[in-house]
Amino acid sequence: MTAKIFDKRKRVMSRSIKLGHCVCDPKKPCPCPVFKEKDVCTCAGESVPIDTTNKYRLTDFVRSAGCASKIGQKDLHKVLSMLPEVSDPRILVGTTTADDAGVFMLNDQTAIVQTVDVFTPGVDDPFLFGKIAACNSLSDVYAMGGKPVTALSIIGFPIYSLPHEAMADIIKGGMSVLKEAGTILLGGHSINDEEIKFGFAVTGVIDPTKIISNAGAKPGDMLILTKPLGTGIISLAGQINRASDESLNAMIKSMTTLNKTGAEIMTKYCANAGTDVTGFGLAGHLCRMMIESKVTAEIWMDQLPLLPRVEEYAKGGMYSGANERNSEFTAGYTEFEQDTPEHMKAVIYDAQTSGGLLMSIPAENAEKALDELLKAGLTDSAIIGTITEASEGKMIFKAGKPACIKSPTATKGAIMKEISKETPSEAIECCSPTASNMSDDKKSIEVFGNFLNKAMQPGAIDIVTKELMAIALGLAVNCVPCTKIHLKKAASMGIGKDELEEAAALAIAFGGCRALMLWNELKKEI
Repeated sequence: MTAKIFDKRKRVMSRSIKLGHCVCDPKKPCPCPVFKEKDVCTCAGESVPIDTTNKYRLTDFVRSAGCASKIGQKDLHKVLSMLPEVSDPRILVGTTTADDAGVFMLNDQTAIVQTVDVFTPGVDDPFLFGKIAACNSLSDVYAMGGKPVTALSIIGFPIYSLPHEAMADIIKGGMSVLKEAGTILLGGHSINDEEIKFGFAVTGVIDPTKIISNAGAKPGDMLILTKPLGTGIISLAGQINRASDESLNAMIKSMTTLNKTGAEIMTKYCANAGTDVTGFGLAGHLCRMMIESKVTAEIWMDQLPLLPRVEEYAKGGMYSGANERNSEFTAGYTEFEQDTPEHMKAVIYDAQTSGGLLMSIPAENAEKALDELLKAGLTDSAIIGTITEASEGKMIFKAGKPACIKSPTATKGAIMKEISKETPSEAIECCSPTASNMSDDKKSIEVFGNFLNKAMQPGAIDIVTKELMAIALGLAVNCVPCTKIHLKKAASMGIGKDELEEAAALAIAFGGCRALMLWNELKKEI
């Protein structure tokens, strides 16, 4: 130790001893445990040597992962009600509607959209966490129909406990997403914090006549969700080493997908209202939309797009305390159909990180909007419900879509959508023993299609297992189009080759040589 460093340490520690506690942390004595163990005085600017050879986990430095770390709506609403109202004619969207972002009029042609979003890591890779944080921060601007143009970073980081490279990688990850979005990073702010936090304050631009708020949903609208649910559940399962690679990879893919394309399609098809689904869960964000729009939503639980194995984890109790906070806020506005499974309630209350857009689209535009979302690669997009009537704000969760509702069916969790897109008549012919008698009977085909759809929905058997069963059965009965359809479905769900090989082995055990020959041919296309 040099004389200069020793003198600085002596000055700082002398002050601490005189005060009776550490000058940096009044809760700690001087000498502090770090000084005794490491011979390092961090108050004097000395750094604890960090062993970069050991693997570290970002999630070990947080209490609640991702958007589950947010303050609940009930408590937040209570605090906001104590604040004075800000009134200015140039405020187009402010705090009164608890919308995704604020909108401020600059002139008749241009308004700015501003938001800030900071949360804790739900993954352990620093670069990946940075990407997710950036996607999440930009999402609030996209949810309003705006275009993000500049950003300021905000980071809390335990600089004496983790290597500097980890902090740099977090910021680099965020910058990579900002570049993808065409958003410029202007600067930022950092604090030394024992719990890791990262996010951005984002400024965007928007045409004042084309703002999409959470307050415009109208009876007759269809509700579209652009990403699958379950990021909070899988994140917690990952923290306790209970999540599969399949689930984690699907979660990461979803969280690192920008809502940019979804926002463009939402605007193109004249959404009456929109929001993104993040820390308050599907139920919390939908509830706010219903309250502000003064309408009732009917949600079809079997149409909700879900990440792989989410139901399994939810049944095992793998969801955070954020669920309780989210359910408490929405309780007075929520009605469940009888016998709604508790694990599905956990899914709708699950705090999402970098979740999808929830848009209320005029019924005549819904099918076109959904088709465009699917073609753009947002393959989990689904119509999940409808706005039924004017009210003071209400949500009704039903098991499935009523037969009287004529709306397009989402690909995720609905095989008939893929059948209609791929080879409708061929698939039904191969799947139905009586198809030849119903080729001219549209009603019969519709009934059979509904049966197929219902059969493939998650229930006592989860949807991943059902897909593997469908593949095995398709191979066993030598149905080429059916097997192709379910292989494609399995790929979109992230089902791995090892699982497919095992399903094929069962098919070959029961179907013999024909199943083997078919599998050898079809697996070349995977």
